[in-house]
Amino acid sequence: MLALDPRLYPQLQLTELPCPNPGPAQLLVRVRAAGVNRADLAQAAGSYPPPAGESPVLGLEVAGEVAACGAQVEEFFPGQRVFGLVPGGACAEYCLLDAALAVPTPDWLDDVGAASLPETWLTAWLNLIEIGRLAAGQRVLIHAGASGVGSAAIQLAKAHGAWVASTASAGKLEYCRALGADLALDYRQDDWVAEVRAAGGADLILDGVGGDYLPANQRCLNADGCLILIGLLRGKDAVLNLGQLLVKRQRVQGSTLRSQPLAMKAQLATALLHDVLPGLDAGRYRLTLDRCFALGEAAAAHAWLAGNHNLGKVVLTVP
Repeated sequence: MLALDPRLYPQLQLTELPCPNPGPAQLLVRVRAAGVNRADLAQAAGSYPPPAGESPVLGLEVAGEVAACGAQVEEFFPGQRVFGLVPGGACAEYCLLDAALAVPTPDWLDDVGAASLPETWLTAWLNLIEIGRLAAGQRVLIHAGASGVGSAAIQLAKAHGAWVASTASAGKLEYCRALGADLALDYRQDDWVAEVRAAGGADLILDGVGGDYLPANQRCLNADGCLILIGLLRGKDAVLNLGQLLVKRQRVQGSTLRSQPLAMKAQLATALLHDVLPGLDAGRYRLTLDRCFALGEAAAAHAWLAGNHNLGKVVLTVP
């Protein structure tokens, strides 16, 4: 099968690999679309290897049809359209998907739209709902609000009754407002710390930026507030103000979706099935698909994402 294997080439190229065989509780999916994430860029650069024993092929979310089922799988069948989160391997003609993480694709949703959902919405749900314990009336600050995860997080926080501030570049602020952000700030030009503090501060911060944002985030964070770090766009080194941490009883939490146990991922997939899909169908949420590239154009897709050109999700299509 054709697949993107970053082990073999310094630049992304397609190569031939054996087609995987499904385990007892797995599905073999004929891939039609695969989401592109910054984790893929990090893996291709050699800084984010896949978990031990998982596929080295890029791609963390997949949509397509079931080609074969493992011996223990009873709830799915060949030919059925499904999508879901995978630990790797989505950027290929065929991909393994744990049945516990597979979601039936509704008729109203195409494969490209389906592939845009798992990584972003499950990341947002994990961090805002499961870890952050988001409650109605809380104040949330979401950095990189026009990213795939940021786009989902703004919508999810608003749907759960939060007041939402978001940072983004100047040309993306209206996009964040259209998703529901009450306050959208240009991280380059605005004094976003002062603006957020003047608006009442933040009880929960979702930060995919890291680096020197840590002390700024602490100044925004209210007493008993929680900062959840999910990315390191500005680097892994930062200065933590222990005085503010102590006096304001702040909590700083690191979080990654890929390393979560299967049981937690299955719980998140249930939320995708029972909350996100009905919300999309009812118009409470919206798809945030930015641009599609063919699988053979994966390098261009990565460059588009690395250049921060996207508003929402980038997806690869597989013929």
